[in-house]
Amino acid sequence: MITNGSSRSKTPDTTHASGLFAEWRRLQKQLAEKGQVSVDGDSLTVADVVAVSHHGARAHLTKDEKAFKQVEESVAYLAQKLEARHTIYGVNTGFGGSADTRTQDFERLQSAAIQHLNVGILLQSDKGNDNGRNELLRSHALPSPVVKAAMLIRCNSLMRGHSGVRVSVVESIMKLLANDMTPIVPLRGSISASGDLSTLSYIAGAIEGNPDIFVKVGSGSNSKIIPASEALKIANTPPVRLQAKEGLGITNGTAPSCAMASLAIHQANQLALLIQLLTAMGTEALGGTSHNYHPFISSTRPHPGQAEAASNILSFLSNSKISPPFTSSSSSPQIKTRLGLAQDRYSLRTAPQWIGPQLEDLLLATKQVTTELNSTTDNPLIDAVSGEIHHGGNFQAMVLTSAMEKTLTALQNLGRLIFAQCSEVINNMTSKGLPPNLSADDPSQSFTCKGFDVNMAGYMAELSYLARPVSASVQCAEMGNQSVNSMALVAGRYAMEAVEVVGLMCATYIYVLCQALDLRIIQLAFKKQVRHWLPQTQAKYFVFSSRDGDFGGGDDKKMEEAIGRVAGRLGDFLLQRWDELAHLDLKERCDKVARESVGYLLEDEEFPEKETMIHRSVLREYRDEVSEFLETHYREQYEIYANDKQAGEFVGDGSKVVYEFVRMELGIPLNRGVDDHPPLLLRARAENPNRRNGGIGRNDTGADDPRTKILGTMASDIYEALRKGVLHDRIMQYVVETGVWK
Repeated sequence: MITNGSSRSKTPDTTHASGLFAEWRRLQKQLAEKGQVSVDGDSLTVADVVAVSHHGARAHLTKDEKAFKQVEESVAYLAQKLEARHTIYGVNTGFGGSADTRTQDFERLQSAAIQHLNVGILLQSDKGNDNGRNELLRSHALPSPVVKAAMLIRCNSLMRGHSGVRVSVVESIMKLLANDMTPIVPLRGSISASGDLSTLSYIAGAIEGNPDIFVKVGSGSNSKIIPASEALKIANTPPVRLQAKEGLGITNGTAPSCAMASLAIHQANQLALLIQLLTAMGTEALGGTSHNYHPFISSTRPHPGQAEAASNILSFLSNSKISPPFTSSSSSPQIKTRLGLAQDRYSLRTAPQWIGPQLEDLLLATKQVTTELNSTTDNPLIDAVSGEIHHGGNFQAMVLTSAMEKTLTALQNLGRLIFAQCSEVINNMTSKGLPPNLSADDPSQSFTCKGFDVNMAGYMAELSYLARPVSASVQCAEMGNQSVNSMALVAGRYAMEAVEVVGLMCATYIYVLCQALDLRIIQLAFKKQVRHWLPQTQAKYFVFSSRDGDFGGGDDKKMEEAIGRVAGRLGDFLLQRWDELAHLDLKERCDKVARESVGYLLEDEEFPEKETMIHRSVLREYRDEVSEFLETHYREQYEIYANDKQAGEFVGDGSKVVYEFVRMELGIPLNRGVDDHPPLLLRARAENPNRRNGGIGRNDTGADDPRTKILGTMASDIYEALRKGVLHDRIMQYVVETGVWK
């Protein structure tokens, strides 16, 4: 948990943030020390699964002789019971609703198990044959990282010694992993009740050397897909001849569901932290107050997730010059002096209350998935120590469905929050003076972020559709035997879809926020200049022109004090109207504000008495100078801040990480308006390479200017960096460098 201030509410020793940080540290360790993921049945973590399946880390069976002994004892005990003619499900009986049959041909029965489960649908293109491919058909294969994770998790479960599967069989699966050989497994078909039977049967078929089971060898563009029989020869691994219970032992488990859940929860947790950081950035972009996150608020309603979210957002705002953290328990100066709404809208003000329950759900979901990683999930279970065989239902993956449905709901709620924030940032009616659509040039001809606003609505609608409980759609299966089934793999798949959609939303929002923060800095610098200049201008036009009139009894000091008060009120009015008229083009906006300021002055009770003659020409000169000043100095501030990526100097520490990652590392600039549309930009360069473009602050450089990218490409660059974990790494490095997590 990031700490800032104190709270009377109690928080658990393990918060969502501290758990996420610990996972990141472990992942970094695994990547630095390849070959360190030990498969021992008890210590596998989500980070280990990600390291092996996504980053090519090596895994090996434990060196603990006790574990090997327990596995072999379970095999020996099973053989002993079979020799004594005990009836053991799936070993000398049929399967599921056909368990009323009996046989003594144990090996043939296991082949029958694999045969009837190898029934998933794959495309020829999934098997490496692209001839006649129908491009309307998406791949019907489970993604390779999920299959790799499933292999790792299944081996970990089998090494617990409760399954009666020989070590040599486990080693065959591990050898495929070590050689970067991944079976091609159907995406659909599992109902995750008696484990992910059909899904795991393709892994069993691969180590059998089935010529019609296919294996992907290698990764990326250098990979190839070959029959399992050929893959085993390359790996110098003989085909496995499955013995009693081994076909069932491999297939009757939750490993694919757990694999999908592990990868989904890993990324969902990262998104949850990122959205807290983006809420801090959104607070600054919207000119909001950090007081929303005061610890006293959470202390009076002591839900741990709420307190954590408030604390994290507040810490990300550390050193912000836009929304500075409060310095005492007294009311925030931002609240005392703010114009317009007395408090921020719900998307900021209730963010801790909205995010908090999602953190609590994700924390529990992570715990459920981690427990499943180190569980025995098949049937029957062998307890060689006490000499018992237990027929039960550990293959029922409802715990993973529970974890994934919590994850789905959390992602939907987090997505809804940033959708609301993003809408408010783009809409000039709610953004406190930012231009419509965050267009840096005249809004009558420029609509920079309008398309992003529409996209966000599309993403949000899809996310809401995805976030429905899969468990509510369970169907009775397999001769009525599987009357309840978890659908955990499907729940995990939809959670991964939600991760993808929320990732799109975060990438879009990050682009929008960086654009908004640059414009906010320009706005604040401009307003500061107006405040400084206004009293001088009033004195120039009205104080001296009214010296012969009855103003304060001829007392210059009183006159200056009165003018100061008038200037303060006029400044409030002028800048409020400046914000409200953001929808106008710059020239029209300046003229209208200047005209209205004259009317406001004449109505002010402290303005020189009506008997004082103020010539119409003086008012006209004053109006013209105000208009010219506003236009000139807004352009000037744009020139100063727009091209130098300086918002990082003004935003909070957390916001700075994201802002500088986008502006410096990815090289994505502020969009300066319609002139940055690549065809117009390139045409202007072709016509006059040395031309300084019209508009505000245009100064183009060479042909390698990143402005030649369309807006969607810039958002895509952010999205890919986000999904690869690069941005998360930068956030974690910030945590390490600043020590903000305890």
